[in-house]
Amino acid sequence: MNRRVASFALSIVVVSTAARAQEPVGRTTGASPYLDAAGGLTLESAITRALEREPSLRAARTQIDVAQGARTQAELRPNPSVSFSQLQEPGGTDAQTRIELQWPLDLYRKSARVAVADREIDAAHQATANQERTLAAEVRTKYGEVLTAIRTLSVTEELLLATARQRGLITSRVDQGAAPPLDRDMLRVEEQKLEADRRLQMGMVERRLVELKRLLGMAADATLTLRQPLEELVRETVATPAPQDAQAITARADVLEAEARIHLAEAQIDRAHREGRPDVSVFGMYMRMDAGFPQQGFSPSGTLERVRDVFHYWSAGAMVTLPIASRNQGNVAAAEAERTGAAAQLEATRLTAQAEIAAARSRDEHARQALQAYSGDAIRLATQNLDVIRQTYELGRGTLFDVLNEQRRYFEIEQSFTDVLSEAYAARQALKTALGEVR
Repeated sequence: MNRRVASFALSIVVVSTAARAQEPVGRTTGASPYLDAAGGLTLESAITRALEREPSLRAARTQIDVAQGARTQAELRPNPSVSFSQLQEPGGTDAQTRIELQWPLDLYRKSARVAVADREIDAAHQATANQERTLAAEVRTKYGEVLTAIRTLSVTEELLLATARQRGLITSRVDQGAAPPLDRDMLRVEEQKLEADRRLQMGMVERRLVELKRLLGMAADATLTLRQPLEELVRETVATPAPQDAQAITARADVLEAEARIHLAEAQIDRAHREGRPDVSVFGMYMRMDAGFPQQGFSPSGTLERVRDVFHYWSAGAMVTLPIASRNQGNVAAAEAERTGAAAQLEATRLTAQAEIAAARSRDEHARQALQAYSGDAIRLATQNLDVIRQTYELGRGTLFDVLNEQRRYFEIEQSFTDVLSEAYAARQALKTALGEVR
C-alpha cells in the first residue's frame, strides 16, 4: 500500500513537469523573486531609462552644449584694445595724456570660424547618437543575460525540488525496508550538488542584475525586477519579421558621425586658408600735451606771461598684416591630413557597418532555425523519457543510476534550449543594433 502511494505521488510530480514542458516555446519560468509580471521592468522601459539616466551618456550630451557655446563665441568679432598713458615732468608742470584705440577688422575669418563651429555641433550630435545606439545595445544584451541566468536558475530549482521529493519518498521506503540505503544516499548527494549549482546560479543572476542596474543609472543595492521570462520575450521578438532596411548603412549614427568628421575637416581647411590671408587693424590716437618754458613773453594784449599752452593731437590709420613668411602653411597641411584621415575612417566605418549587418542577418537566420528545431517535441520528449525512467525505477525494473543519468540528460537538454533561446534573442538584438536601431 505504501509503495502504491509513493508511486502515485511521484507520478503527480512527473505529470506536472510534463504538462509544463508541452508549451509551444518551452518552459514557463516559475515564480521568481527576479520576475514581476505586473510591475517588472520591460525591455523598452529599460532602454528608455538608460537613455535618460545613464551618467556617461549624460556626460556625452554636454559635448553638444560645449560645441554650441563655441559656436556662439565664433560669431563674435575681436574686441578693440584701448591703452592709456600719463606722462608727468618730475619737479615740473609739463604733462602729457595719451589714449590709443586699436580694432582688428577680422577680415575673411568670421564665416570660416562659424562654419567650423557648425560642423563641430553636427559631429557632437552624431557622436551622441552613436553612443545612444551603443548604450541601447548594451542594455539589450544585459537584459537578455539576466533572463538567461534566471531561466537556468529556474530549471535547477525545479530539478532540485523534484530530487528532494524523490529523496523523501525513497527515505520512507528505506525505513520500511523496501529500498536499499544506497539509493537514499545517492539522492542526497545529487540534491546537494543541485543545491550548490543553484547557489552559483543565484550569484550569476545577481551579478547580471548589478551590471544591468549600472547601465540604467541605478545604485547596485536598488531593487530591480524584470517583466517577462526569456521564453515570452523571445516569442515576441523573434515572431516579428527581421528588420529590412536597404539604407541602414547610410543612416547609422557611426557612419553619419564619420561623415560629419569629414565636413568638419573641410571647414578647418577653409579656416586655415583664410587665417593665412592679409588682415587689417584700424587704430586711432588722441594726445593732450600741457607744456611750456621757464621764460616769459608778451601776450596778444601786450602783457608779460609765461610761455605755456595746451596742445591737442589726433591721429588715425590702419595696420595691415602681410602674410609673407607665414601663410599658415602648417595648419593648412595639418587640416588636409585630418581630412584624409577622416575619409579613410568613413570608409572603414562603412565596411564595418556592412559586415556587421551581413553577419547579424546570418546569425539571426540560423538562430531562428535552431529555435524552430527546439519548438517541436524535443522538450516534451525529454520530459516524457524522464517520466518513463522514473516509473520504471518505481516498478523495480530499473536502477537509480538510470533515473539520475536521465535527469542529468534532461537538464542538459533544458540548458541547451536555454542557450538556443538566448542566442535567438541576442541575434535579433544584434541585427537591430547593426541596422542602427535604438529602441
